[in-house]
Amino acid sequence: MLRTNQSFLSYLEQLYNAQQRKEDIIVKSFPKGKRLLVQNENASKIMLIKDGITKCFFTEENEKEYILEFLSKGEIVGEIELIRKVPCLCSIEAMTDVTVYAISIPYFTSLLKTDIGLNNLLLEVFAERIVNTSSRASYQQLYTTEYTLAKLLELQSKQEIEISREDKAAYLGITIRSLNRALKSLGHSK
Repeated sequence: MLRTNQSFLSYLEQLYNAQQRKEDIIVKSFPKGKRLLVQNENASKIMLIKDGITKCFFTEENEKEYILEFLSKGEIVGEIELIRKVPCLCSIEAMTDVTVYAISIPYFTSLLKTDIGLNNLLLEVFAERIVNTSSRASYQQLYTTEYTLAKLLELQSKQEIEISREDKAAYLGITIRSLNRALKSLGHSK
């Protein structure tokens, strides 16, 4: 539900501290509600979350949002689009104040060609995403909405963040009305 990657964060912290040209990797902050990446627009940087929580979501043609994942420390965004040379596949929005390591595209491209450590980390990230996507799909087939909602409410409480009704419904892939029924059956009014 909340993805983190301490190995990638450690790798990038070392790279940041050892960099020769300070413009290759900069630390950038985003306030709650600000979008780090916007679906169908070109990314100007590759970003790795240093601190904070974001949501990764698609906006469908009917303007309905579908949240794929909540991302936090050590999660990288924008790399698939760079590798495939396509606009952003989804939007990334700050749910809390967020700090990122923003990596210039030329520098990241250079690292892809020369740094086996980065390539190994990316392979692990891609494999993890495939596993998570298939696990989530089967999870949604096997468990009730109430069960998944209970896990989402637990995440919200544990991380001390506010997840709006719209975002809860978007993550679960249900309507607000269905969400309200599920909340009621769990004994929650909110």
